[in-house]
Amino acid sequence: MTVRMDNVGIVVEDLAAAIDFFREIGLELEGQTIVEGEWAGRVTGLGHQRVEIAMLRTPDGHSRIELSRFLEPAIIADHRNAPVNALGYLRVMFAVDDIDATLERLRENGAELVSNDVVQYEDSYRLCYVRGPEGILVGLAQALS
Repeated sequence: MTVRMDNVGIVVEDLAAAIDFFREIGLELEGQTIVEGEWAGRVTGLGHQRVEIAMLRTPDGHSRIELSRFLEPAIIADHRNAPVNALGYLRVMFAVDDIDATLERLRENGAELVSNDVVQYEDSYRLCYVRGPEGILVGLAQALS
């Protein structure tokens, strides 16, 4: 049996800001479109829906983020400020070559470290969590080997 994760979906209000944030991490914009119609509502269980989406992929082509801005129906819950120990989906982690340079670019776009510093795990990784636009939580990991 072959299994491959296709994408992680994140619902946002400001699609442009979220696209910019993930592009600063190093993802590439594949495209944007409006998804609507009876078939789409059957997939999500929401009935009639109209959603603007943007698909971004990692440079190696193996992972993607799908950003969705719901035009219809209205958003009904907000988990953007949930702490890192909240139940359910919370964050996605990216392996980066240079965590300091990535943080510099993200900070210029308003991102903030969740804690005050980047932490080193043994001799293996430097790690941190960052909150981007709308409180989007991502992890960054730089392998030290």
